[in-house]
Parts: sequence; structure tokens; C-alpha cells
Amino acid sequence: MPAFPAALPAPRTPDPMAAPALRWGVLGTGWIAERFVASVRRHTRQRFTAVASRDASRAKEFADRHGVARCHGSYEDLVAAPDVDVVYVATEHTSHLACARLALEGGKHVLVEKPIGLDAAQAAEIAGLAARKGLYCAEALWTFFLPKWDVVRQVLDSGVLGEIRTVLADMGEHFDAGHRILRPESAGGPLLDLGTYPVSLATWVLGAPAEVQAFGQPHPAGVNGQVSAILHDPHGNQAVVHTTLFSDTPTTATLAGTRATLSLPGPFHQPGDLVLTPSGGGAPLTYTEPRTAHDALHFEAAETARCIEAGLRETPLRPLADSVVTLRAMDAVRDRCGITFPQVPR
Repeated sequence: MPAFPAALPAPRTPDPMAAPALRWGVLGTGWIAERFVASVRRHTRQRFTAVASRDASRAKEFADRHGVARCHGSYEDLVAAPDVDVVYVATEHTSHLACARLALEGGKHVLVEKPIGLDAAQAAEIAGLAARKGLYCAEALWTFFLPKWDVVRQVLDSGVLGEIRTVLADMGEHFDAGHRILRPESAGGPLLDLGTYPVSLATWVLGAPAEVQAFGQPHPAGVNGQVSAILHDPHGNQAVVHTTLFSDTPTTATLAGTRATLSLPGPFHQPGDLVLTPSGGGAPLTYTEPRTAHDALHFEAAETARCIEAGLRETPLRPLADSVVTLRAMDAVRDRCGITFPQVPR
């Protein structure tokens, strides 16, 4: 077993400005598209050549606001454009499959906002289509592309934690009436929007769960309001995850091993600190980076550009198989809690 280190490693994340400049098209003009385009324009050399919305006026407003060269009132028109190398799908969850399919069938590489699909079957369909077309495809689960997460990756690979027996992860946020997350027709509830973060951490660290137990509580709006779940691996090691849209919660995570514990203060899925503490006490080690929140969305764009330029069809930082495993675990959570989405027959 390795000795407890004298310092935490530095992230190996390449300079986003050094990533090759590709031509991007954006499907969707909502909250996440706004932040993605703004971050990518500030911190990389990527070019946004087109944006599309089903509402042409919204596409024009977005293009004017962000300096995008061209706007479309149709997703099909954007995908057919010859000056688009890669499509970023930023629509509602319920359209991710259709938009990813449209882009891939049109011969475009694609980065699909998380969750890549509503369930594991949709994620597997997208992955299979990308493989058949020989195109790059990835889930834009931005956490896995952050420099902080590369430090986590190195700590895990070093074995300094020993055997990881416990993963604890929570993500809760209060939402007012009228928000999309409260609409059943939008596959609302916290699981896809918020729960993707703690569940993806659990499945990344412990692998596909051997068993899932979960409990849910309904929301008056007609969606699930909160979920708590236990996922355990074939050895009995456990992840305890929680997500809610009733309240703001600490949004922290812990990876507890037999030799050390790695703590991720809230919000654990964003840029920020890490603390490594040896078992039985001792001086902790801390990694610190600026808390830039969603201004760090550009790291996933830079990774996409590097992979496409290198001829890769997916990123090792978030392989499509991992996206499928995470959604399969969330499918099991929904089964245990009786959570259904109108768009997904169960």
C-alpha cells in the first residue's frame, strides 16, 4: 500500500486555450446553453457558428447576445449546415435522444447535456449510433472534466484511500413553483437534474451496483420530490446518495477508504476544494481552486475538441459506458420508488 502523500497532486488538465478550435452549433437556448456558450467563449478558442431553437426569435436573440454567427428556427437546418463540426445538445432532457440522433444521423460529432438520456436504454441507443457512425459522442456531465476531478482521479488511482467502503453524496436545491423541474411532462423531479451528480460519483467509484434500495417522497406538483438510495457493490461496499428539490442541502460528498478519507465540500460537483485525511487522524492535505461555478463549463468543450482532433470517438474522462451505468442505476432507483416518466415506458 502506498504511504500517505506529502502533498496532493496537481491537476493534469491541459490549457483550454490550447485546444484546437472547432466550429460549434448549439441546439437549445435555455439556461445551460447561456452559461456554456459564455464560458467557452471566455476561456477557449472554440467558435460558435450557429444556434437553433424551435422559436426563431429566441434563436436570434441568443445569437445576438452571444455573438453567434447564424441562427436557425429549426434543429434540422443547423445540423445540415456545412460549417458545423460538433453539435452541443442543450435542450430539455426529453429531447436529448431525438436531438442526439438528429446530429449523429447528420454526420456531426455531438456533446449531449446531462443526463444523456432519460434512461439507460436511450443512453445505449445514442452510444450505439455514435459507434456505427464513427463519430465522437459524450455526455456533458461537466464535473468529470474539471481540474479538481483530475485530482480526485489521481488520488483514486494511487490507492492511498485503501479499499473504499463508503461513498456519501448529496445534492438538494429548492425550486419555486413554475420551474421546469416541477413539470411531469418534462421528466421533472430531482433525479435527472440533480441526482445525476451523486449517482454518477457512486457508480464511478464503486462501479455498477449489485443491488439498489431506494425511498422517495412525492411533490405536490405531481413529480417526485426527493429520493434517498443505497447502492452496494458485489463486496458489500456502499454508496448512500440523496437528492431533493424541497430544500437547499449541504451538497457534499465523501469517499471513505480503509486508509484515508477524501472529502469534497459543497457544492462537490463544482470547482472548489478537496481534503484528504489519513485514517485515525493526522494532518489533512487540502487542494484548493477558485470557486468559479458554471464559468468552468468550458473544460468539457476543450476536451471534446482535443478528442475529435485526435480521432477519438469518446473521452476517457466520461466514457459512454459509464453514462449507461449511471442511468441504469437511476432506472433501478425509479423502479424501487415507483417514479415514472411519461416518455419512458416501464
